[in-house]
Amino acid sequence: MKDSSETRSIFVTGLKNAHAMENQALSIMKPQVSRIENYPDVASRLEQHIRETEGQIARLEEILSSLSEDHSTLNMALSFTGSMAAMGHSIAGDEIIKNSLANFAFENFEIAAYKSLMTIAELGGFPGSVAALKANLDEEIAMAKWLDDNLRSVTIKFASLKEAGMSAKV
Repeated sequence: MKDSSETRSIFVTGLKNAHAMENQALSIMKPQVSRIENYPDVASRLEQHIRETEGQIARLEEILSSLSEDHSTLNMALSFTGSMAAMGHSIAGDEIIKNSLANFAFENFEIAAYKSLMTIAELGGFPGSVAALKANLDEEIAMAKWLDDNLRSVTIKFASLKEAGMSAKV
């Protein structure tokens, strides 16, 4: 399947979609982190993942540039959608829980996207792209694992704050 025009098209579309996906991730995480007060460990990890996501976007742009392609034009619409989703959770009494669940689901979506992109890169004869895609994948796996490992403690803290009559939202 080496570098057929159809495989290249699939790969470029996937890269552009991943670029838009990462921009959407930023538009979801940035409003979340700005609202967190009672969960400093969550805020710290989100801030770290925001920096990682910015690096992921740069890696995707480098791959697209190496293929003489521009990045996605979907970014504005997806960023708006991500911001609206984050704002929707902000009115919920259990915002931190909803955000934790949504973030875990989104991280797993990103993991699947990068696994698929790496497969297309290997099949399509784009081996120079695999290392950057693997770096992105590894960061997404680490974030998903952190969210998974910390869901119980976030839930316990939320319930404890609620029981104490304190603000448990964020």
